[in-house]
Amino acid sequence: MTELNGSPAGPEVLRALALTNYGHFTTMAVEDGRVRGLELHLERLDRDCRLLFDVPLDLGRVRTWARRAASAAGRCTVRITVFDPLLSLANISEDAVPQVLVTVRPTSATRAEPLRVRSAVHLRDLPEVKGVGLFGALRLRREAQRSGYDDVLFTDGDSALLEGSTWNIGVVRDDRVVWPAGPALAGTARELLRRAGAGTAAPLTLPELAGCDAVFVTNSTLGVHPVTRVDGLVFPADHPTVTSLADLYASLPAERL
Repeated sequence: MTELNGSPAGPEVLRALALTNYGHFTTMAVEDGRVRGLELHLERLDRDCRLLFDVPLDLGRVRTWARRAASAAGRCTVRITVFDPLLSLANISEDAVPQVLVTVRPTSATRAEPLRVRSAVHLRDLPEVKGVGLFGALRLRREAQRSGYDDVLFTDGDSALLEGSTWNIGVVRDDRVVWPAGPALAGTARELLRRAGAGTAAPLTLPELAGCDAVFVTNSTLGVHPVTRVDGLVFPADHPTVTSLADLYASLPAERL
């Protein structure tokens, strides 16, 4: 299901988004009409809208449209994309009237396998914004997958850990959770765990992973998920600290959409 401002989205709207590709989004896991970290998702949408379009977002209407589109029961993934279909390469500096595109897809009930990731030097444009321009991330993810990995881990030119293509990364070192302190999107799952007192932020480099006990990723659809390989390094799929962190995330309350 794909709707623009609560109504079916026509091909001309999707064409504008595909060709201009300027906007931002958030993706939420919805279960029985409830979202874990809903407040953070809404805050992100409003913050990014003000940054990219210089106007606030009507979060009440966004929530209504998302609730209407999502299933009242069961599991689904809702993506909310904010963009202005009238903006183009020719008039990108004009005042914007952002529109809200809501896309709903089923969420697989099958638990994903632990991730094997390959590192690559990459810094997203405005890493604090969840922008729709995914070319760089998708190119590197494609290259990683075609080389036998599942996804890509971004680092800077000095090997500092940043983030993954669609997730935050964390490590367990001496039974403590550490989040890399480099520039990255503040994912809702990571932020919920940090607010619950899980982990501290610190600079962390790729070579330092050799001294870590476990590696994991977080995002709103996976929750907490183990990483069993980073380049040539191998890590356990069932480290107790990662398991406890996953249980903590699953226990956090969800808010009705």
